[in-house]
Amino acid sequence: MSIDPVDGSATIGFLGPSGTFTEQALRSQPDLAGAQLRPCESFSDVLFAVAEGELDLGFVAVENAIEGTVNISMDTLAFDVDLRIQREVILPVEMNLLVSPGVTLDQVRRVASFPHAYAQCRGWLRANLPGVELVAANSTAGAAAMLADRADPGLAAIANRRAAEVYGLDVLASDIEDHPGNATRFMLVGREGIPGPTGHDKTSIVVFQRADAPGSLLAILQEFAARRINLSLLVSRPTKTALGDYCFLLELDGHIADEVVADCLRSLRTKHDVKFLGSYPAAGPAGETVRDEAEANRIEADAWVESLRGEIIEA
Repeated sequence: MSIDPVDGSATIGFLGPSGTFTEQALRSQPDLAGAQLRPCESFSDVLFAVAEGELDLGFVAVENAIEGTVNISMDTLAFDVDLRIQREVILPVEMNLLVSPGVTLDQVRRVASFPHAYAQCRGWLRANLPGVELVAANSTAGAAAMLADRADPGLAAIANRRAAEVYGLDVLASDIEDHPGNATRFMLVGREGIPGPTGHDKTSIVVFQRADAPGSLLAILQEFAARRINLSLLVSRPTKTALGDYCFLLELDGHIADEVVADCLRSLRTKHDVKFLGSYPAAGPAGETVRDEAEANRIEADAWVESLRGEIIEA
């Protein structure tokens, strides 16, 4: 089964300004690129605007292959808003050092970017710009815009090539991330609705323990192990209520419509407080192939069952 497209009249918020990795990932989806796009100041602003009805959908980063989860997005989803994840998108990430035209590396004294971005380039910065001052910006594109607005040859920015084009900057060094295979995962979220199962899905939940007791995490994990449900993400986050009080963000393979997943969540809910964030189509290069195979197998299995039922002898 294919992913249901988003209507072109929908308003979608993303981390702006123009040229962010978030916008690049959003525009990789033809249906999302054709909607009404609204830049926002932060990921939390995007999510609150959706929750308050100012936007139909929001598009936010939730995880990076080098730096792990984007806590502001995950915490807002877990604690502050009641939204449903509609889709995930994975974007390969290339970090670049941008400068004003004509600036050379030995002139750079400060580097601006979104903190999650320059954290992915620590090794390159240490080797090539030791002692450089790091300047925090609201986004990678915001850092590029800051650079374009200032006649400061000592300032550089870490962003993508799209930002260099938008703001008229030079790419002084490309692929400066510390590890190959760098990628960021994004989520499309809305106020309500669970996309139907596609045969290649994920489910996200938050589990709040009712009692902190020895073996409580093991007991949670055993619910999944007993049903052979694969967990693709397990992150502990402070609940912000007391020191040492943590909850768990989990992502599992499967859909709430799958009986084995439903049974697992039902059992968890009897023992813990569970917040359901969504069941949604999984991303990945093989996603459509897996979905097509699952649909073909379902059709074949339906036909097989119906053929057997046709052999039933009426009493």
